[in-house]
Amino acid sequence: MRPRTLDEFVGQDHFLGPEKLLRRLLHADRLGSVIFYGPPGTGKTALAHVIAQHTQCVFRQLNAVAAGIKDVREILEEARAELADSGRRTILFVDELHRFNRAQQDVLLPDVEEGRIILIGATTQNPFFAINSPLLSRSQIFTFQPLTPLEIKTIMQRALEDNERGLGAKKVHVHPDALEFLAQICDGDARRALSALEIAVLSADSPPLAQEGTGVGGEGAPIEVTLAAAQDSIQRKLMDFDPTGDAHYDLASAFIKSMRGSDPDAAIYWLARMLESGEDPRFIARRIVICASEDVGNADPQALVLAAATLQAVEFVGMPECQLSLAQAVAYIATAPKSNAATLAIGKALEDVRAGRTLPVPPHLRDASYKSAKKLGHGEGYKYSHDYEGGFVEQAYLPEDKRYYEPVERGYEAEIKKRMDKLRDRKADEEEKKKQSDPSQ
Repeated sequence: MRPRTLDEFVGQDHFLGPEKLLRRLLHADRLGSVIFYGPPGTGKTALAHVIAQHTQCVFRQLNAVAAGIKDVREILEEARAELADSGRRTILFVDELHRFNRAQQDVLLPDVEEGRIILIGATTQNPFFAINSPLLSRSQIFTFQPLTPLEIKTIMQRALEDNERGLGAKKVHVHPDALEFLAQICDGDARRALSALEIAVLSADSPPLAQEGTGVGGEGAPIEVTLAAAQDSIQRKLMDFDPTGDAHYDLASAFIKSMRGSDPDAAIYWLARMLESGEDPRFIARRIVICASEDVGNADPQALVLAAATLQAVEFVGMPECQLSLAQAVAYIATAPKSNAATLAIGKALEDVRAGRTLPVPPHLRDASYKSAKKLGHGEGYKYSHDYEGGFVEQAYLPEDKRYYEPVERGYEAEIKKRMDKLRDRKADEEEKKKQSDPSQ
């Protein structure tokens, strides 16, 4: 059911719809090298073949999984000869372009740059990670989106009605709830939806024999595809996951931002996605520990305690049981009050240190434990906090006044803020008393 013309192509209206960029380029015969980036089953290869039918160029195809540099060089030589003999350029479609290593991609560069070939590269991996920058800079990137359920149903309906390439000759009746189920469950993957539909039809029982006098059944009766048959015909989806690819980082990013955003339902869903995809649970536990400090902080100090315990539980228990501990920690952290005051504090302090603010340690704070320390004045004048009322005494701990930690009024950190405000007020009062007793200050 691969589309043969632009009008048959379904989806990607954001760049292929009327008056959109790619359609304009094709109608004007001004197509340059392009990268088609998107998930499986969204039409990358199909559109490349449509372009091959639409243009007057020679069309050659390679799969990067099976092809080597020798295959690429042969096609490039043929493309140069074709251009010299007939003036026709060659479109080279490379499926799974990200599978080419850097050297293989570099072989394409001179001919792409000189316009001797038009490269169409298809990839499911983020091109900014998987493809050489020089090749990217010479190509237009078109991002394919998962097809909508309505678009998937349109494609399946065409397959049911097409006698030549589809299932029309088999007289199939798909129940509306079965069609809706397949359109939803395939996650925007037309190939997956069509495969499931084909399995449901080809594995269906033959129509029952006609019952005498009833007119029911017989050779003219259609094949019935029920919801149960559709559910039985689609296998559990293999999650798109590569521990070094952008899907890995996208899932982790969504997971962390959902916890930070106090949405436990979203956080649990992204946790399930990562676990089902085969993510290392220790990686997930480490992200939870980081979030407990970075985003919850002292608004709920118990979050870090639970996160650290979860990391230990993951190490001791392992999958699948440790998913319970992970879910518990995620739910707790997502619903905890949030503060990034400690995160901002260390960030500001590091910025000062890296900017050259290496302040000297005040003499009264220096180590006075060794024999000759007093000769250097180390520790002289230091006030031991526990010797004073409330375990606090005003003294300088930095050579200059600088505030890094500014607690917020949320959760337990609100109590910390009250305590710090009282201590700062007390310090200010004592400083004021000093000024009044010593006019020179």
